[in-house]
Amino acid sequence: MKLHWSLALLVVVAMVTVRAEDDDEEADVAADVEVEDFKPPTPTGPTYFHEAFLTEDVLWKKWVKSEAKKDDVEDEIARYDGEWAVESAEEGSLKGDLGLVLKTKAKHHAVAVKLDRPFEFDESTFIAQYEVKFQNGLECGGAYIKLLAEDPDLESFQDKTRYTIMFGPDKCGSDSKLHFIFQHKNPITGNFEEKHAKKPSGFSHVFTDKKSHLFTLIIQPDNTFEILVDQKSVSSGSLLDDFTPPVNPPAEIEDPDDSKPEDWDDRKKIPDPDATKPDDWDEDAPARIPDPDAVKPEGWLDSEPELIDDPDAEKPDDWDEDLDGEWEPPQVTNPACEDVGCGEWEPPMVNNPDFKGKWKPAMIDNPDYSGEWKAKIVPNPDFFEDLEPFKMSSIGAIGLELWSMTDNIYFDNFIITSERAVADNWADDTWRVRKKAEGSDSYADSAVSSFMKTAEEKPWIWVVVGLVVIIPLFLCFRLCFGGSKSEEDQVPADSKKSDEPSASGDKEGEGGEEGEEAEKEEEPEEGVRQRKKQSKKADLEEASQEEDEGEAAAAEEEKKGESPSVRKSPRQKSRKD
Repeated sequence: MKLHWSLALLVVVAMVTVRAEDDDEEADVAADVEVEDFKPPTPTGPTYFHEAFLTEDVLWKKWVKSEAKKDDVEDEIARYDGEWAVESAEEGSLKGDLGLVLKTKAKHHAVAVKLDRPFEFDESTFIAQYEVKFQNGLECGGAYIKLLAEDPDLESFQDKTRYTIMFGPDKCGSDSKLHFIFQHKNPITGNFEEKHAKKPSGFSHVFTDKKSHLFTLIIQPDNTFEILVDQKSVSSGSLLDDFTPPVNPPAEIEDPDDSKPEDWDDRKKIPDPDATKPDDWDEDAPARIPDPDAVKPEGWLDSEPELIDDPDAEKPDDWDEDLDGEWEPPQVTNPACEDVGCGEWEPPMVNNPDFKGKWKPAMIDNPDYSGEWKAKIVPNPDFFEDLEPFKMSSIGAIGLELWSMTDNIYFDNFIITSERAVADNWADDTWRVRKKAEGSDSYADSAVSSFMKTAEEKPWIWVVVGLVVIIPLFLCFRLCFGGSKSEEDQVPADSKKSDEPSASGDKEGEGGEEGEEAEKEEEPEEGVRQRKKQSKKADLEEASQEEDEGEAAAAEEEKKGESPSVRKSPRQKSRKD
């Protein structure tokens, strides 16, 4: 037990040491990076749009705040009057590093910017990527982007402005989402319909840890997509198979004009028409009745009330009867009722043995059952098959149209490109630098990779792991497979029965006695009980043998003329000899 506690203490000390050293290193890294100047990123390849908010006036020169109103909403809350600002993050920011910040809560916010050139969905991969930092966490609100279709009017941007793709995090209460919605054009009607991707998992920490997080959407010309958070995949699938409702409607549907025939009977069971209620069936009998065998306890106080005025209560000094009314003391349980009971006695209620409830006829198979009716299947008149949903409407602008109950949501480092390497390099020059400045690894890093990284820097951790893992395994092996033979098997049979002293001398005998005492202390209770039985049996056998030998000796002496009274046992003779 002491060994186990020592091992546990060793593990705790090692963990605390590693954590303390990591904290110190993270603090040192944060301190070193915070004083470093921000280096404006430069895309390493072609982009359709990129924005790192290098100056504060970019909000007014490039980004456009909406002047529109929401439809079907009261005028007081219809306007997009939420405030935006371009400023540094509150924590973990490099000098000169700026971002777009949603400044007000419980307001509608809308701001948008045109792309440097429209993105056409032809043969190029589509990649949209940006950073979000919930500096105050998030209770209820969104931080998603809308990739606006074609060439929208940014000043009139609102919730009903048509978009091609909506992507990003959203949360209200315990419901966390990471939207990926695209609008698909019905080739028959020409109407656009929203298609929603399945909800991913493993991203809810972004709303609470107050760190910068990178959101990436990749759509391939082969209709596959992937969503990444902090460059870790959280969802992937197909535009054709993994959206609700599906892009393509079913080829066949139930006939909407078909109806069930009037004589169609779809009841499997019906009440037995020949069943009759028994004459002794009483539907009015109550389910519970007073116990007829109950008797009022002796000493029951019928005239005593169950509750009385509290005799210790006093009217408050500030009680005003004109305002508060007549003061009455609070009611307390009558102490006279504690032993037996008070008030009008009523017998307890019990189940009524004659209760049967409302009579119903037994159910039998319906002889006229026609089966379960289903409408006939007909070709879907609205059927179409679009095998290239990737070819969406072109994108001409990025918009943020948000409502939030939490302020200070920080956006930064937007990029739209068709090359994965360009997006990754942009992230290395922006998000990864800020990640280091914030002084902690991303939540998405696995525990194994974090441990391996720490072990690389501190090889002595492997010694701790060895002690913690190998020693318990060795002890388990010893306990399971290393047990010695029992003491009884090791002691020769002759030495158990012999009364002769051992040849090893007095010292060994003394050691043996001490050993026997120790063994007696350690021997289990069941072993002690068994040894006592064996010893008692041996004594009885020896006494019986001595008695037989004594009788034989007496008979021999009688023959020689010796008196039986002077007989000696064989043991006495041997001692004398």
